[in-house]
Amino acid sequence: MSNIVIYEENDLMRALLEEWLSEAGYCVHAAAAHDLQAGRPADLVIVSVYMPKDGGAQFVREIQAMHPGAPLIAISGQFRSGLSANGATAQTLGVQQVMAKPLARTDLLGAVRAVIGVPG
Repeated sequence: MSNIVIYEENDLMRALLEEWLSEAGYCVHAAAAHDLQAGRPADLVIVSVYMPKDGGAQFVREIQAMHPGAPLIAISGQFRSGLSANGATAQTLGVQQVMAKPLARTDLLGAVRAVIGVPG
């Protein structure tokens, strides 16, 4: 089963992401950003980035160091809608995809499947 680790500060958003991904068949471990879970096995990490141009990039680097080799999807209310999923912003942050909040379930599942495939 594919393991996904989510770092999201907002309790409701974290619960929603966990519900969507669990119902889709993924094994999900969700935590607040201040509750970093170093060493937890992850096939994918989804990280909510507040202030992507400021401290967000440093936070993403910390997450990458804790989950070496795991692809990342960055989500943020600061990203504009229609942003290229794997364009310049994703490259600048060093992640596989970026997604603007609010998220749609189908878009999230599509992004996850594009990065790690269907649950297995």
